[in-house]
Amino acid sequence: MTAVEGLNEVKVRLAKAIKEAGRKPDSATLVAVSKTFDADAIRPAIGAGQRVFGENRVQEAQGKWPELKAETAGIELHLIGPLQSNKAADAVALFDVIESVDREKIARALADEMKRQGRKLGIYIQVNTGLEPQKAGIAPDDVAAFVDLCRSELQLSVEGLMCIPPADENPGPHFALLAKLASENGLAKLSMGMSGDFETAVAFGATSVRVGSAIFGAR
Repeated sequence: MTAVEGLNEVKVRLAKAIKEAGRKPDSATLVAVSKTFDADAIRPAIGAGQRVFGENRVQEAQGKWPELKAETAGIELHLIGPLQSNKAADAVALFDVIESVDREKIARALADEMKRQGRKLGIYIQVNTGLEPQKAGIAPDDVAAFVDLCRSELQLSVEGLMCIPPADENPGPHFALLAKLASENGLAKLSMGMSGDFETAVAFGATSVRVGSAIFGAR
């Protein structure tokens, strides 16, 4: 299956999931996750109309996205992987949305860089819904205080929450928890759901889904 065929199939599945959830068309955005794929593999998806993409690593994204962004207007690039504070300047310069803000040090580094560069990026706060010790993210009980810090003190544009449920658990309760936390904190956007579970995420209110392998193939 080509990237364009995969993209079209995912779009059909996404539209069906939105309809079955009783939601408005286009109420969930497809973030095509292009990590590990080079510019030549990504161009067909751009040619087919896809404009929102996700990357896991700043350095890898720097090797392909400046060129791709220069070729096509309207690209929105999301950082969905872990960010180190020493890469904050590069991330602010290249990305449009940072979905993986998971600790105060990163939030402060991003706030400083946005002021320095004169850029205002949307951010999502990553929540560790399963309290997995090996996984990044704010603990659910700490979300309210962290959202307040980011909004009030750091003046960051907090758009929503993001999560990656434990691989061996039913994702539904994790998506429900993220939706509850977003509602409690007045956040409209939920980035949740990947290739294997994005239909479930839509049923729980996802406003964006991060889909890679179902579009581009196995890595």
